[in-house]
Amino acid sequence: MELDQRRVVVVHRGVTLADSQACRRVLETSHPPVFYVPRNDVRTALLSRSQATTFCEWKGPATYWTLTVDGCVLPRAAWSYESPAPGFAALAGHLAFYPGKVDLCTVDGESVRAQPGDFYGGWITGEILGPFKGGPGTAGW
Repeated sequence: MELDQRRVVVVHRGVTLADSQACRRVLETSHPPVFYVPRNDVRTALLSRSQATTFCEWKGPATYWTLTVDGCVLPRAAWSYESPAPGFAALAGHLAFYPGKVDLCTVDGESVRAQPGDFYGGWITGEILGPFKGGPGTAGW
């Protein structure tokens, strides 16, 4: 997990949800990276905590966030680790967005493609090569 100073922007329905040059970039085996944006760089007033939770064996319990923009409600559009496992403590106070649920995510101006499937939230840019876990037939990797 590294501090990434490239500019990360998240937009939905013309509203900038996040704009940061201080994200945490997490790259896991068989996944494109995920950018975790510091809460100070997110319009958190547009997010409400969901009842949904999951557990990552590496990072710990995940909290999900519903996004509401101009009456458009997107359940589980973002997630966070409120009390991450010790090796991922730097993720506390950060939010990650599913690029497939919002209109646009960019890294230094390059549009991101969403990781296949609806569980993982990887951000695919031109520098990232697959194959990636998440699409049909990849559950057993």
